[in-house]
Amino acid sequence: MSPTAPPAASPTQAGRIAGIIVAVVVVQFLMLVAFAWPAARSAPQDLPLVVAGPQAQAVAQRLEQQRPGAFDVKTVPDEAAARAALTDREAYGAIVTTAQGPRVLVASAASPAVAQLLQQLAQNMSPSTTPTVPVRDVVAADPDDPRGAGFGALALPLVMSSLAAAVIVTFLVRGIGRRAVAVTGIALLGGACATALAQGWLSVLPGSYLAVAGAMALAIMAVAGVITGFTSVMGRPGIGVGALLFMLIGNPLSAATSAPEMLPQPWGDLGQLLPPGAAATLLRSVAFFDGAGAGGPLAVLLCWIAFGAVLMTVGALRSRRAEAPEGAPREPVPVH
Repeated sequence: MSPTAPPAASPTQAGRIAGIIVAVVVVQFLMLVAFAWPAARSAPQDLPLVVAGPQAQAVAQRLEQQRPGAFDVKTVPDEAAARAALTDREAYGAIVTTAQGPRVLVASAASPAVAQLLQQLAQNMSPSTTPTVPVRDVVAADPDDPRGAGFGALALPLVMSSLAAAVIVTFLVRGIGRRAVAVTGIALLGGACATALAQGWLSVLPGSYLAVAGAMALAIMAVAGVITGFTSVMGRPGIGVGALLFMLIGNPLSAATSAPEMLPQPWGDLGQLLPPGAAATLLRSVAFFDGAGAGGPLAVLLCWIAFGAVLMTVGALRSRRAEAPEGAPREPVPVH
């Protein structure tokens, strides 16, 4: 007896399979672009830089001629003002001109990649007949993480764990109030544990434990809260929307391993409006700069947290309107 041939796929099934294939390939293409393109096109774009001393104007003009559009150069009166610009996070580096020759100031804590770029710039400024231009690190990165690799590696796990937290809360916790409490608890405990790991074992984040833990908690709450809100309104597709927004777009544009000004624009600025980029900038500010420059990223994270609360409230109101007309309350469960 000959074996029975497998049934042929119906036109509907064939169309569905074709759609899945196309969707997966598109997502794969987008992931390759999102993660590889910023790194491949990394270059300074209006990178804040200050110059000081008697030759400041001449140096500023030379930089603009040699690297047009690369630096946003401002002149300051002296080296003290240049140092203040770095510690206040108003600039990534400074060139101080003196009678003995120029010297370069960097803040590797703001971005080791930019500090390395400015060190190369200093070598190019040094004529072959003169000694090497001295480079001084005003705000140094953690000595256990001089290249910022450990710091940069924190971004993706933080987003992924926040996404996982949102999925768990969505499937296991019912009710808007309980979900809000769960997300808040996860953020607080997760921020405390992540900071203990980063400061204790890994030693990649100095600064106040409470300040760093607070920044971590805000980042977790922003991502987990918004994705929980998406699922409250949209159901299961909300998980995909959150993953697309925060992992596929937000993580590669976070500039956690470089600086926003090193990414192609306007993507560098866009990345700072998403939780991963705002969290990376906030963590740098509280860990290395005593909170300088923390206002902007803090406001971004608070706005996302508020947005998540609004989404969860909208989802709860829609579920109440969908209750049984007989009056028997049904627990709104947008995700089955």
